[in-house]
Amino acid sequence: MRSAQDGDAAAFASLLREVTPLLRRKVLRKGWARHPQNAEDIVQEILLSVHTARATYDPERPFLPWLMAIARNRMADAARRDARQAAYEVAVEHLPEIRSEADQHAVLCRWDDQEQLRKAIHQLPPAQRQAIELLKLREMSMKEARAATGISIAALKVSVHRAIKALGALLDKEAWR
Repeated sequence: MRSAQDGDAAAFASLLREVTPLLRRKVLRKGWARHPQNAEDIVQEILLSVHTARATYDPERPFLPWLMAIARNRMADAARRDARQAAYEVAVEHLPEIRSEADQHAVLCRWDDQEQLRKAIHQLPPAQRQAIELLKLREMSMKEARAATGISIAALKVSVHRAIKALGALLDKEAWR
């Protein structure tokens, strides 16, 4: 490490090669990685931290305790990150089906009772009704609809998505299965 601090790139590369197996064993033995495949990511984070913090190493002190302090800190960071992610993970038996815009448009087009469709569209909130009429019935582009309404493209997309979902509930729940 002293040589690496003096600018010897070969010495630094050699140091990293030598400490990598030690770090890998430490990470795996301590069980810091919630999933074993994450252990290598943690080792790489430690090595990056060693590279970043190498100027802080005091050559008058032993190297291994300095390295292990960095390793402990990165493993603790990984454990906290895993705990945060696990808090938001939910196990589901059946994943919801995601439909494309083409599928959504097909639902509107295949609806046989046009009068019932017209009534359902009129039950929608004004922003959703306007988005459906412009984008799906008149088949305007997003840019054209934005120019006609002054509503952002993102807001138009949200309105269409919500309108399609509401129409599916209003018209025929079987059409969405």
